[in-house]
Amino acid sequence: MGTETKSNSYTGQISTSGGNPKVMKDSLSLVRQTVNQQSQSQSQSNQVQNQLNSNSNSYQNESENENEPELIKRDIRPKQQEDISRKEAIVPFVPIFVEEADVIQGAKELLKVIRPTWDLSHVEFKSFTDGITNKLVGCFHKESTKLSHENGGPYLPIKTQESEEEDTVIIKKDDDDDAAAENGAPVQYSDNVVLVRIYGNKTDLLIDRKAETQNFLLLHTYGLAPSLYATFKNGLVYEYVPGTTLNTDSVLCPEIWPLVARRMAEMHRKVKKHRESSATKPLPMIWKKTQSFLDLVPERFSDAEKHKRVKGTFLPISRLRDEFNKLYEYLEALDSPIVFSHNDLLLGNVVYTKSLNTVNFIDYEYADYNFQAFDIGNHFAEMCGVDEVDYSRYPKRDFQLKWLRVYLEKYLQRSYIQNEEVELLYVQVNQFALASHIFWTVWSLLQAEHSTIDFDYVGYAFLRYNEYLARKEEFLSLTAAKNNK
Repeated sequence: MGTETKSNSYTGQISTSGGNPKVMKDSLSLVRQTVNQQSQSQSQSNQVQNQLNSNSNSYQNESENENEPELIKRDIRPKQQEDISRKEAIVPFVPIFVEEADVIQGAKELLKVIRPTWDLSHVEFKSFTDGITNKLVGCFHKESTKLSHENGGPYLPIKTQESEEEDTVIIKKDDDDDAAAENGAPVQYSDNVVLVRIYGNKTDLLIDRKAETQNFLLLHTYGLAPSLYATFKNGLVYEYVPGTTLNTDSVLCPEIWPLVARRMAEMHRKVKKHRESSATKPLPMIWKKTQSFLDLVPERFSDAEKHKRVKGTFLPISRLRDEFNKLYEYLEALDSPIVFSHNDLLLGNVVYTKSLNTVNFIDYEYADYNFQAFDIGNHFAEMCGVDEVDYSRYPKRDFQLKWLRVYLEKYLQRSYIQNEEVELLYVQVNQFALASHIFWTVWSLLQAEHSTIDFDYVGYAFLRYNEYLARKEEFLSLTAAKNNK
């Protein structure tokens, strides 16, 4: 629920205009100094660009002092087989603060540093549909048509379209692309497109941004995330994955949903955080995050109208805490495996690339170890939509059983899955979907107090909590034995 793509699709209006961002003086000076030095010496510009595009096995440490940062000079593309535990990847940091109201100009300032040889007159900026946590802008450099393979790994040439069709890029697929994919190497896309994501107001209360960056790099190492190019004071710059985000219809398409099930199973089966001890059982994300969110929900909202709406149902917050704690005690006893999970697989966070017949998950703000059944149950709950939530869309039993069987085949790495195994996971998934409803209820209450995005968070909190109450008895009464009858 928690990302900018909650209501985002890879469609939108292209703009080349923008005002002046409110940038810290030291940051703006650094940017201008960098650009001036590049214009004084073409050879220096070429050197910087070569360093930015070179293999990322060497990194430059990020300065802890925002006034005197050291900008990393190398792109981050760790080798597919490299053990992330052997090296700590340092993400380039650009000391710029971008205003939510002026993301286009902010993106331009960032490009001056991370893409110094780009001619900004040849860059088109596409503001994606605003989500309900962050803002997103795509930067399309249209001057160069030939792509270099010097960094290793297959690249897909892409160009922007002039029409407003569902895809904003056309992928021209070469014969070598299929062979590269079969070899297990992650497909890497053109360096002439980058995405800039600007964090929403006060989202640092909800998100551990350092952990998010580490998740990005970790998943990229496994071929499960795009390249992360840089961070800035209130956002990220990363690789664009061409395709279309799912909606309530496409997520049910027989050519798409198995891809999602297998992709999730791949993440759950493969990904391990470095330096983890096998003897120590990770604390599930759903417990840690929900408790921290409950601690932050105010007993009195600053907006009087919002306070009036929430006080009868959600305040004092101790009532909601008690409800969650009782549910968690029950769910913990189900012994669902604890795996590295995405934890926010709403439809806008799943990108389908038709030409490659693949799906990719984006936005890793909440990625962490969690119960396997939560990640799946949360995805099922998100199939009901966001802007126009309709819980009659919650996937029916027959669909779930087919989905879960495909998932288990990939997760367990065997073709024969017993009916009992599917039935057990079915029960766990639907019961953990209840925890998903409470989690995003609490999240919505926090957003209602702090977010500046125009969205009815209080209304969404009621939608999620009412669905929890409506399904609680039904889901908690499920048993694998009963379902086998």
